[in-house]
Amino acid sequence: MFSKISRFLGEVKNELRKASWPWESDPKIKGFRKYRELVDSTVVVLIATVLLAGFVSLWDIIHTQVIFFLTKLGR
Repeated sequence: MFSKISRFLGEVKNELRKASWPWESDPKIKGFRKYRELVDSTVVVLIATVLLAGFVSLWDIIHTQVIFFLTKLGR
């Protein structure tokens, strides 16, 4: 069992070495500039998430009000 886990982790490590990581590999670049692409991508995802949450919330409020209005008409 441990040999399977060890082999699996070794394969994962090899695959991660092949991956393209979203930061600079230049050793001269230090600090946040090294992670510029990562930070930019994270900001885009956060903005998109907030916009989507707002859109869904707006439609939820609209549909709730429409259903409330329609059920009030039926009384």
